[in-house]
Amino acid sequence: MGLKVAIQMDPIAAINIDADSTFRLAEEAQARGHELFYYTPDKLAYREGHILARGWPLVVRRAKGDHFALGDETEIDLADWDVVLLRQDPPFDMGYITTTHLLERIHPGTLVVNDPFWVRNSPEKLLVLNFPDLTPPTLVARDLATIRAFKAVHGDIILKPLYGNGGAGVFRLDPNDRNLASLHELFSGINREPLIAQKFVPDVSKGDKRIILVNGEPVGAINRVPAAGETRSNMHVGGRPEKIGLTPRDLEICATIGPVLREKGQIFVGIDVIGDWLTEINVTSPTGIQELERFDGVNIAEKIWQVIEAKRGL
Repeated sequence: MGLKVAIQMDPIAAINIDADSTFRLAEEAQARGHELFYYTPDKLAYREGHILARGWPLVVRRAKGDHFALGDETEIDLADWDVVLLRQDPPFDMGYITTTHLLERIHPGTLVVNDPFWVRNSPEKLLVLNFPDLTPPTLVARDLATIRAFKAVHGDIILKPLYGNGGAGVFRLDPNDRNLASLHELFSGINREPLIAQKFVPDVSKGDKRIILVNGEPVGAINRVPAAGETRSNMHVGGRPEKIGLTPRDLEICATIGPVLREKGQIFVGIDVIGDWLTEINVTSPTGIQELERFDGVNIAEKIWQVIEAKRGL
C-alpha cells in the first residue's frame, strides 16, 4: 500500500527537471506507488488546531515543458497524510521559520522530511559551528570592527550572508581588497542579520565537493568547479558539475557528523567540502541527486524513499 505524500515546494512550473532534486524525489515516489499532493509554502495554514494545506493532487512526468499535471485545487489536513517533504528553497527567513513551527505540530505523526525542529535549529551555515575541528577558521558577527580583526588575522577571507543560498552575496576579500566597509554597509542596509566569514581555502579552484548523506550515511559526491574568473562554485551561478569520489578525509567528516544528522532526523543532507574542510551542512533543500545519479548510476531518490518507507512501516 502506497504512502500519501504532500510536497511543500516552490512553484513547480519553473523547475529544471534535469537538475531539480524535488522533482526526482516526486518522480521516484510516484514510481513506487505513492500518492502525491503539491502546495507552495504560502498555502500552509493553522486553523483551530489543524495544519492545513491548499494545493493540488500531482502527477509528474519527465517531459520538458509538460512535466506535471494537477488535479482540482483542494484543502487537506496534513495530519491525515503519511509524509510531508519540506522542500522549498531558502532564504531562511521568518516565513521559512514559520513553516517549520507549523509542520512541527504534526511531526512525527506525519513524518516531515527533514525534521522541521532541527531544520529550524540547524541552518546551513550554523550547524557547522558544532564541528570547529572540521571547518576552516570561521566568524559569525555583524560588528565591522570584529570582522576587520578577523580579516587582519587571516588575510584572505570569504564573506557572505548568514542565511543566503545559491551563492548569492558571496564575496572573496583578498589581502589587497578595500571593499569590506562598503560591503558591510550594503549588507547592513538589507537586513539586521550577522554575516559569516571564513578563511579562504585556495583548493576551491579545484572544486567545491557536494557530498550527499542519506540518514547519516554518505552515498556519493559531485565536484562543482567554479567558472573561469569566479570564486563561487554553486551551479546556480555557473559552477560545472564533475564526477568525483570520496577521500579518506571526506569519510572522516561524514563519520563525525553522520550520527548527529541521523539523531536529528535529517534524512536528506548535502554537505560542502573544499579541500579538507567542511564549509556547510545543507538541510533545508539539498540538491545534487540528479547529477550524482548521472555520474555514478546511484539512485539517491530510491535510497531516500527506502528510509522514509521504513520509518512509515512499509
